[in-house]
Amino acid sequence: MRLLIVEDDRDLAKGLANSLTPSGFTTEVVHTGHNAIAQCQQQQWDAIILDLGLPDLDGLSVLRKIRRYSSTPVLILTARCEVNDRVDGLDAGGDDYLAKPFALRELEARLRALLRRANPQDSEVRFGDIRFDTTSRETRIGNKDPGLTARELATLELLLQRPGRVVSKSRFIDALYDASEDVNPSMIEVHISRLRKKLGDAGSSVIVRALRGLGYRLEYPDTHE
Repeated sequence: MRLLIVEDDRDLAKGLANSLTPSGFTTEVVHTGHNAIAQCQQQQWDAIILDLGLPDLDGLSVLRKIRRYSSTPVLILTARCEVNDRVDGLDAGGDDYLAKPFALRELEARLRALLRRANPQDSEVRFGDIRFDTTSRETRIGNKDPGLTARELATLELLLQRPGRVVSKSRFIDALYDASEDVNPSMIEVHISRLRKKLGDAGSSVIVRALRGLGYRLEYPDTHE
């Protein structure tokens, strides 16, 4: 799941990104309202965490601008805890409200709830004997848990989003890594190799096929080009 974190406290933003990554979120962090608006204009996000106390724009005005062209679930994260503040945030287009300080477990639970409400019919994705719950981030091969890491899980999710179609290495890099990271494309081959092994160890009949120069796709064993 792609998550945009809009938070001017750099230490808090970094801590959130590091804490949410093991839960299956691919995070991008921005520290200003202008950058948040630009990110929402350029890319599609599964959820947004928005702090209201931004240095350049009021968070409510940022939220109103985002709502002009995006229905992405927004969790408002702020030190403003009065009832009127919560009402203003929800009326401006926020989907939920969490006051600082907060428990990380509650933040994650609220994000999962937002994602369930946003995609009530699409919480489970299936391909062959693979079942993936996009909300709980659980994967099953039959009744087995293949024990995927966060990166392996994100790799599988990308493939499941395009069943039977090719996903390029550049698409994997964009989804699995932050823009600031210097990534060797060979790392994608490592993730794919580990994913293949764990799917096979769990008894899956689905294979991850490499198409030279193009990328990877999920296939049944008897699939032909």
